[in-house]
Amino acid sequence: MITNTNEINTDRYGVLSIGLHWLMLLLLIAVYACMDLRDIFPEDSTLYNGIKTWHYMLGLSVFGLVFIRLAARLLTATPAIKPTLPKWQARFSFWMHVALYLLMIVMPLLGWLILSAAGKPIPFFGLELPALIAKNKANATQIKDIHETIATVGYFLIGLHAAAGLFHHYWVGDNTLKRMLPFRT
Repeated sequence: MITNTNEINTDRYGVLSIGLHWLMLLLLIAVYACMDLRDIFPEDSTLYNGIKTWHYMLGLSVFGLVFIRLAARLLTATPAIKPTLPKWQARFSFWMHVALYLLMIVMPLLGWLILSAAGKPIPFFGLELPALIAKNKANATQIKDIHETIATVGYFLIGLHAAAGLFHHYWVGDNTLKRMLPFRT
């Protein structure tokens, strides 16, 4: 048991935050891969439909876990970046994180709304979640268009986030990336 608060590690995020960060990355990779890879199979084939089902379930997993991640972020200390970032970079970092959290909340919610409006079941690992809205094909199509547009933006957000971490690690030489690595460096 740690009794002296000076002994608490303030150079890295906690194990829960680090674990959730990398788990969310793996889930996002899987969610995107499911939709990108489904087209190699004939439409409405068992494999095609199975990959779509996995896309739904993994997306809903992101939706559930993002709230645990937000709670962990709000309830635990954020280790300082050393040396301190210029003010504009700190602001940009804040808004990038807001955008990523919105992506992880809005995208699964839109997917759930698409299935609801299409009148399709909402599968979640053996369960069927309730529809959020009434069946309406026109709404399903509109929501799907929004979902796909935001998905494209998501590629850029995730890529920019990763590039920023690598830039800070290799170019700037600060501890931005080291704070979130799952192993000590």
